Amino acid sequence: MADPPPTSRFDPARRFPTDLPPTGALMPGDPVGSRRFMTVTDGRPFALEAGGRLDEITVAYETWGHLDIDASNAVLVCHALTGDSHASGGIAPGHPSVGWWNDLIGPGRAIDTDRYFVVCSNVLGGCQGTTGPASINPATGRPFGSDFPQVTIRDMVRAQQLLASRLGIDRWLSVVGGSMGGMQVLEWGAMYPRRVKSLVPLATTAAASATQIAWSAVERLSIVTDPNFNDGDYYDAGPGGGPWKGLMIGREIAQITYRSAEVFDERFGRAHHDYRAEFHPWGRFEIESYLDHHGQKLVRRFDANSYLVVSKSMDLHDLGRGRGGVRAALGRLRMPVLTASISSDVLYPPCQQADIHDGITAGGGDCRYEVIDSPQGHDGFLLESGRLGPPIREILERAEKDDV
Repeated sequence: MADPPPTSRFDPARRFPTDLPPTGALMPGDPVGSRRFMTVTDGRPFALEAGGRLDEITVAYETWGHLDIDASNAVLVCHALTGDSHASGGIAPGHPSVGWWNDLIGPGRAIDTDRYFVVCSNVLGGCQGTTGPASINPATGRPFGSDFPQVTIRDMVRAQQLLASRLGIDRWLSVVGGSMGGMQVLEWGAMYPRRVKSLVPLATTAAASATQIAWSAVERLSIVTDPNFNDGDYYDAGPGGGPWKGLMIGREIAQITYRSAEVFDERFGRAHHDYRAEFHPWGRFEIESYLDHHGQKLVRRFDANSYLVVSKSMDLHDLGRGRGGVRAALGRLRMPVLTASISSDVLYPPCQQADIHDGITAGGGDCRYEVIDSPQGHDGFLLESGRLGPPIREILERAEKDDV
């Protein structure tokens, strides 16, 4: 049934629930589902690339399959901006949605859990169990909130490397991921070339572009200008008292960039959602209802401060920083690489993955480049599992055979 029109002509927020939580982060007492937790710092401070430090880091992660006795069959899967460690599996307490790469990871699938030991960890700065802004600051006994420092993609990868060492994994068979996950994949190749046999960066970039930074900046601005943001210290707020409006709008902006005009036109066209309020200022088209749904869904499972930190880390991503530029950094990669584009991706356009391929091969490296012809836009790296699966399967099988 369509929503009733807002009672106020100029208050669109009245159409939304009043019980949206101040944060969707995993908090003490919440069900943890299949997550495991590892403190990776061993009492030593973790220095951050941008300055500052974290005295202790806990990493939340999930695993599938079994690690071979020589630890040679381990695959690391890296998640995107609002993803988490639940890359595969069903809905359960602590996991409100099925795994975000469920069609790629599992028995007999491209990343075959009967064959490989698969690990996915929540990134540093995230909000689903790994140390982030919603975590308790040991110095105060309260959530870090505005005191949480800025982290970078390189910091995320260093935390993953510490986790790998504690799991007894000296070398990944492959590191695989799309979007922000692909940024982590590339940094693994640059930072720890001897600890990975192959790389699979999908729908990603070697350095954030001006357009990508622009979209992210507007999304973050929507959060910090929410009156309930309270400079990042909102965790004590009651239902409806957190910065849900800002986070919801930020997600809606992002959602527009994740799909293509073709998909939106075919799925929604000009259909009205509030058919009885067609001429009301806030009577919605179906596309608006779709965006509102995704915005509210994110509010219930994510944290506004984490969105700020992790989004900014993507803007800071530059594989060439301190390495003589992007071309030089790519040219040093010597492990086999598979990169792939989604033809209709306007956020991470195919030219960026082509540049990754060209930079690697120009330096004498080995890179296979695939273009997936799909109308799904950037989200195609999540939705086109059937077409991404075969080349991913092939590079994993090659990495198993290669004695490098």
